[in-house]
Formats: sequence, structure tokens, C-alpha cells
Amino acid sequence: MFRSLWLKFFILLLAVVTVALAAAFALRQLMIRDFREYSEGQLEDRVYWVIADLESSYEKSLAWSRDAIARDAVWALMMGFEVRLLDSRHSLVIDTEQSLKTLSPLSQKRLRAISQMNVKDKTGTFSSYPLFLNRQEIGSIEVRFLRPERDTIFVRRSDLFLVFTVIILGGAAFVLSVLFSRRLTNPLKRLAVAAEGIIEGNLQNRVMVSGRDEVARLSATFNKVTKFLETQEGLRKKLISNVAHEIRTPLTAMRGELAGMVDGLIPNDKEQLQSIYEETWRLEGFLEGIEELSRAQAGAMFLQRRSEKLRPLLENIKRTFDGVFLDKGVSLEIQCADELDVYADPERLSQIMVNLVSNALKATEECGKVTIRAEKRGDATCIEIEDNGRGIGKDSLPFIFERFYRSSEAGLGIGLAIVKELVDAHEGRIELNSEEGKGTLFSIFIPDREAVRRFTNST
Repeated sequence: MFRSLWLKFFILLLAVVTVALAAAFALRQLMIRDFREYSEGQLEDRVYWVIADLESSYEKSLAWSRDAIARDAVWALMMGFEVRLLDSRHSLVIDTEQSLKTLSPLSQKRLRAISQMNVKDKTGTFSSYPLFLNRQEIGSIEVRFLRPERDTIFVRRSDLFLVFTVIILGGAAFVLSVLFSRRLTNPLKRLAVAAEGIIEGNLQNRVMVSGRDEVARLSATFNKVTKFLETQEGLRKKLISNVAHEIRTPLTAMRGELAGMVDGLIPNDKEQLQSIYEETWRLEGFLEGIEELSRAQAGAMFLQRRSEKLRPLLENIKRTFDGVFLDKGVSLEIQCADELDVYADPERLSQIMVNLVSNALKATEECGKVTIRAEKRGDATCIEIEDNGRGIGKDSLPFIFERFYRSSEAGLGIGLAIVKELVDAHEGRIELNSEEGKGTLFSIFIPDREAVRRFTNST
């Protein structure tokens, strides 16, 4: 029953509303109690005023004067309570009704209206207070407090106000609880449905993003992840297609040549065997490339970093490529100070440079130029490989470092992915600036030893 997140939110909000209304009830009860205690305290003080006046009247004549005590009884009525005066033998001397009869009918009517005394409704109880003179009891006064009509109206109106508050605010809170609980849970429901769609293989699912709260950020992140998965799935399919195509070509050639040898149509000589041997090397190269990428992504490669002079490493790479650059008619230039150091694994850094220089050569036409520059920038060594070749299209720039992504038909699309993995393994970064038809600039930042140490300590 309570598996629904919407129901849980609704119950939570409803509980908050219930607690708030219960607090309002409790506060009302406390206010009414304090109000009544305050009113009764005031009446109690007035009783002692009347007692003092009665005792003073008795002291003057040493007897109960009906005229004097009638005035006190009327005064008591005006202050909000009914009285009965008893002598020392507990006989009734006078009460409020008898006192009122000493007045004119008009005065009686006005006093009853002012005191709001209802002689037909005498439901209260009398409280007795003794009267003393010189420490001797001279009688007692019995008092019954009258509840003024305005006090009753105040309590009744407060009750009505509370009832209306509960009905109106409680109803509004109930409706708002339903609306807000649905508003809070609907994006999560959409996320759950979209996630289930991904499990079923539907990577085109996206969720609507509204607002700027945590759920909106979660939805936006979900869409990014889904887009990434969709891209990766597309690259995976493309990889399978590319690998199948690339492997099928040499296998078909090898199978044809072997079948011709078996049938005697092709001579079984060294030249034919050499051709088959070269095709096997081609296949092995594909497999090694995929394996190398897997090792780089899994972090299985152990870097043996040390401080090395950078220029000799770059010169060695230039010598490796001088022949192919010369054959294509492309110049290769190095701009690097002799004293510049780099803190890196020389073998892996060479692998990075070979990939980037090879790509630059492929992208540069005859009479073009490739430049390798290196310099110190802050706490890192920056190495730039710039060419004036065909550049990279805007559509390809966001995916250029993705696994198996190819901006052209050549290769498997794993060279730049390996470069990215190796740069990341050095705690460095790689930046790309390219404009189609004008050339490409790759910038690699390899941090110094101290920067690597600070990064390691912080993590």
C-alpha cells in the first residue's frame, strides 16, 4: 500500500497539516483557559472589595443595615457577580434580587441589562466568604459569578473562527497536499519510466526538465547520460560494423588465395605466402589496437613517470616520421627549448605524440606543414601539435575523443581515445581547436612533479 512515493509524500504533507491544526486547537484551548482565569481573577479581586465594604458598613452600626448592604449588593451586581448575605446565625439578610427591588423599575431594568444577569438561568454555584470584625465572624457572603454575555460571545466567535479555519485551511491544505505531492513525484515517475525504457533498449527516451531544483538537475543529468549511452551504443554498432568490414576484407583475400592454392590455380610460392602473411599482420594490428584501448580505459597501464628532457624525445619522433613526411611533401618542424623538462612516462608520451603526429600527417595535403611546439605554462608542460590541413567538422568536435568514433572512413577510431586515456592517466588534459579547411591544433598539458604530488595528496 505504501510503495507509492506519491502516497508517502501525501501522507507526510497531511501529517504536517494535521499537526498544525492540532497545534491551533491546543493554542485556542490555552488562550480560552488563560482568558477565563484572568476574568475570574478580576472578579475575585472585586469580591474582596465588596467584603471590605460590607465589613466597614457593619462596623459603623454594629448591625446589618439593609440600605447600606443593598447598595453593596447592587454594586456587586454591577461588577459581575450575584451575592447573598448571611448573618452570624446563617440566616439570610439580603440577596441580589431583594436589593434590586429597593430600586425603581427603570433602574432595575437598566442594571439587569448592564450586568447581563439572567434570573431565570441560575446554573452556577455559590462560593462562601466569611465576614469578620475584630477577629469575630459577623456573617458570610455567598457569591455566584455571572458570565458576561460579551465573554460568551468572544468564546463562541473564537470557536466559530477555529471551525472555519479548520474547514477552509484544512481543505486547502488537503488539496495543496495532493497537488504538491503529485508535482513532486511526477518527474520521478517519468524518470522511472524512462529508466525502464533504457533497460528495454530504448535509448531515445528523454524526460521533460522543468524548474531549477534538484529533481530538474537530476532530469537534466539523466538526459545527458541517456544521450551519452545512445552515442556509445551508436559507436558500438559502428565499431562492430567497422571491425567486421575491416576484418572481412583481409580474411576474404586470404581465403581466396588459400582456396586458389588448394585448387592449384595459384602457385604455392613465397610471393603468395608473403601476401597472406601481410594480411595476418593487418588483422593483428586491429586486435592490438582494441586491446590497447581496453587497457588504457581500465587503467591497467602502469606509468613510470620521470623527469626527462623533452626535445630529444621530440627529435626521435621527428626522425621516425621524416621519411613519410618527405614522401607526402609535408614539412615537420619542432620548436622546443633544449632545457625544457617534462614529467611523464617517456614510452607513453611517445605513444601520444605518434598518434597525434600521424593524424596531423593524414589530415595535411602536399606542401602543408605540421609544427610541434613545447613550452612551460604555469605548473605544466604544454605540447602543441598544429597542422594546416583539412580540419575537423563542427559536428565531429564533441565526439572526437570518443571510442571508435571516426571523422573519416579510415582507421578504427581508437587513436584519439587512447591519447585521451593516456593524458588523463598523467593527470593532464588535452584541448582541441579546429576549423574545417584551415587546420587543427591539439594542446597537451602534462603537470609537473609538484603538481602531481598536490593532486595525489588532495585525492
